[in-house]
Amino acid sequence: MRRREFLGVLGGAAAAWPLAARAQQSAMPVIGLLAGGTAKAYAQLLSAFLQGLNETGYVEGRSVAIEQRWAEGNYQRLPALADDLVQRQVSVVVALTTPAALVAKAATATIPVVFTTVGDPVQLGLVSSLSRPGSNVTGATHLNVELAPKLLETIREAVPAATSVVLIVNPTNPNAETVANGMRSAAGTLGISLNVLRVGNDADLDDAFAKLPQLRASALAVTADVFLFSRREQIAAVALRQGLPSIYPQRDFAAAGGLMSYAGNNVDGYHQAGVYTGRILKGEKPSDLPVLQSTKVELVVNLRTAKALGLTLPMTLLGRADEVIE
Repeated sequence: MRRREFLGVLGGAAAAWPLAARAQQSAMPVIGLLAGGTAKAYAQLLSAFLQGLNETGYVEGRSVAIEQRWAEGNYQRLPALADDLVQRQVSVVVALTTPAALVAKAATATIPVVFTTVGDPVQLGLVSSLSRPGSNVTGATHLNVELAPKLLETIREAVPAATSVVLIVNPTNPNAETVANGMRSAAGTLGISLNVLRVGNDADLDDAFAKLPQLRASALAVTADVFLFSRREQIAAVALRQGLPSIYPQRDFAAAGGLMSYAGNNVDGYHQAGVYTGRILKGEKPSDLPVLQSTKVELVVNLRTAKALGLTLPMTLLGRADEVIE
């Protein structure tokens, strides 16, 4: 072969390599990840999702691509982010948290949707039933909304003299009123005065902090929400500074300095969502996959915070704790 012809063949092969690589990449399934929070705040939960996905044989960058869309606590951004993923014709939409799940369901009736939620998927309208989702939507739920009244019982056990509790909810969260109503009912049963503060943005949060001394509360409770989760360190620090025992619906709050958390295991829920996503990529239909319910509940106590507050927690409470942070 002449040198010029050889170079021509080599040049043609070199030009073909990127095309082959792009063809291989385009054949790779794409997951569209839609979330209401931030990638940093949800790093641990996203890792649990990826682990579940890996168990089905899908590894990001090798056998599957992931397009991530984070609303960063602003739920109003979710519809546009969801529409973008639908227009890109992703293989599966993974909707992390309730607001993202509802938006994803509204955005497409054909692309499979796998959700995580702390609420009741049937009551929220995500599926027709837990055992038979009946559409393109399925996922995993972990106990948090149902456990909300237990937050009051647990904080009362930690602080028997507590007669007034401030509850912080995000009014833009679809679960907000359900949680608030359940907490009001529990408060009435326990003889606790409940003051509900609605916090949907940083300005609301500043206002809530300013009102806490005026309300003369005995304790603080916070509901499960993406925005509030992203401000967990700030909330825990203010509660400690104002001498308020506090309880939360996620372990991360206690790890950030809150007194206690009592919640369903959301790590397990995200892991199961990853497994379901892989199964759907392999050809299973969402309508055939019953909604998974994580029933594991964890009590976490921050003993450092208790000491800073001057609290001596009862041994019955500490004995039940799944984790004590010292």
